[in-house]
Parts: sequence; structure tokens; C-alpha cells
Amino acid sequence: MSNLVNVPKNGSLANTNSNANFPTLSNWFDDLFNRDLPSVFTSNFNTGMTLPKVNIKETADAFMVEMAVPGLKKSDFHIDLDNQVLSIFTETKVENEDKKANYTRREFGYSSFKRTFNLPESVNDEKINAKYTDGILSLLLPKKEEAKQKPPRTIKIS
Repeated sequence: MSNLVNVPKNGSLANTNSNANFPTLSNWFDDLFNRDLPSVFTSNFNTGMTLPKVNIKETADAFMVEMAVPGLKKSDFHIDLDNQVLSIFTETKVENEDKKANYTRREFGYSSFKRTFNLPESVNDEKINAKYTDGILSLLLPKKEEAKQKPPRTIKIS
């Protein structure tokens, strides 16, 4: 399963001026969540697979991605970065065995997902950090120094 997100190359997800050529954060999320779903999600049967929900926040210094994925272990995740494409995926197998008097019952469970994001060029890919705590996978995607927003300042007239 792949969910590809395109982020503008200018390094910002928010519209900070009135120039209509730059997408707004709202437009970016609309584009992300209004895509056609793969046929597996629109079919008449339940496969047991769902894509985890993601929150993305931009600050002056970084992008923060939080993904709700309870019930997994840190070792279940695979996070790859290839040519500014960040991929987060997992595949888990669960086996429960219940032995009764004259029979054995086994229940197998498999689940997997893959989320893929195109990173803006403003992300410093050498300093990406990930942690998994209380069912939330958090990624910190720091911006390059030249892409960080500078605080407003007053310019004196000489």
C-alpha cells in the first residue's frame, strides 16, 4: 500500500503571502486526503488493513509527523529515505494458539501498511529523528538552516 504525498519544492507547506502559485496548508491536506483510494479499500470485503492516521505540523525550524500505530513494537517499523522520499512501513504476524481437549485451534493475523511522503528540499535529511512512544510514531524533520523562518525585525532608515 502506498500513499504518496507531494510537498512543494519551496520548502513550506503554509502560504505566507498572497501569491496564488504557492499551495496553502489547507490545500495540501485536501490533496492528501481527497485522493482516490486503492480498490482494496473500496471493495465489498474487509481485508483488515487500514492506513494509520497522520498529523503533520510545521514550525519555523522543522516538520513534525505523528502517526497513530498502537499495539506495535519499535522493531516492527522500517523507515527508509530514498531520494527525498520518506517511507514508513511495517508488516506484523500474530499467532495465537489455544489447545483444548482433543484439538488445537490457531488464529493467524497479518497486518501491514506503508505510508510514503515526498519531502521538501528544505528538510535536512541527515538529522531526521524518529521515536515510538505509547502507540505514537513521531518523526522530527528539521529544516536546513537556510530554509528556517527568520523572526520579524525592524529595519531602521538611515
